Amino acid sequence: MKEKFKIDPDITKAETLPASFYRNPEFFAAVKERIFYRSWQWIGHEGLVDSVENVYPFILLDDFLTEPMLLTRDKEDRISCLTNVCTHRGNLVVESAKTAKKLICGYHGRSFNLHGKMEHMPEFEDVANFPRPCDNLHEFQMRNWGPFLFVGLKPAFELQKVLDDMNERVGFMPLQEFILDEKRGKDYFIDANWALYCDNYLEGFHIPFVHEDLNAVLDYGNYDTVLYDHMNLQIGYAEGTEEVFDLPEGHPDFGKKIAAYYYWVFPNMMFNFYPWGVSVNLVQPLEMNKTKVSFYSYVYDPSKLEKGAGSQLDKVEMEDEAVVEGVQKGIRSHFYKAGRFSPTREKGVHHFHRLLAEFINS
Repeated sequence: MKEKFKIDPDITKAETLPASFYRNPEFFAAVKERIFYRSWQWIGHEGLVDSVENVYPFILLDDFLTEPMLLTRDKEDRISCLTNVCTHRGNLVVESAKTAKKLICGYHGRSFNLHGKMEHMPEFEDVANFPRPCDNLHEFQMRNWGPFLFVGLKPAFELQKVLDDMNERVGFMPLQEFILDEKRGKDYFIDANWALYCDNYLEGFHIPFVHEDLNAVLDYGNYDTVLYDHMNLQIGYAEGTEEVFDLPEGHPDFGKKIAAYYYWVFPNMMFNFYPWGVSVNLVQPLEMNKTKVSFYSYVYDPSKLEKGAGSQLDKVEMEDEAVVEGVQKGIRSHFYKAGRFSPTREKGVHHFHRLLAEFINS
């Protein structure tokens, strides 16, 4: 890919990414290799392997990365994330979640321990220089945040710094007590480029124009965006007496009426904290102009679910999808090249575009 992207670090001078970024198949392919393979992904919670000597196979970002992976929990209670592809002939090692003391490929019987080390292979006694390190299952880097699990394929940055920064404001919440409410989970399919969806999420500028109900409970004048290296935070202040966090003394926002903390982690993860718990949103590219967004609700205080900024999430999502799909149609125009940023309202989008350019150019 010859074209390089440049986003001026001075937001008052900067232009957005060009429309070609969202509609050129070459750029979409580069996003997979240069961004998603070099970042971190949320893969769920520890309960997926809920007891020792359990295994759980899954596909990371199916129909995009389509990477077969395997969570294992050994008898010492250590969780590992491995490739689920046998190092002999590429067969899937584990087909379904189950109890297992070791991993045995059903094709030719190659076996591994729960950390991926190859232990036995029939009929290989005469093979020279065997086994080699490449005969073990690859183990991916993994990070924990409370019950949540993240995996890095070939990460270009350290996730722990991101998690530490998030803990500054939401670390007082007992994440281990959050319970997945499967009835509130939902997948949305959007006819738009994945990055356009993130663009929209990363600014509160559109709230008064697109979200009438949400705007009624948020104090738009005090809406704030805080930037970090590979993350940013939008702070939603309550307009009146709506549900707010009970913040402990010493908290950076103690004494303020905070209705929501909206965390975005590069490139595609959102952690929306409300007094009732957290809504985890994953933005998953499918095609250049098709995106899947998955919502997972982890509830701490169900009595607060239908109050304040954390209510009517489905309605807000529908409103967002309508405007994002409208932008997707608009950027096809021959006469739209790029836009400018509001220095007060679009710091998050500017930050995202700078990171996209940095990773694509590298």
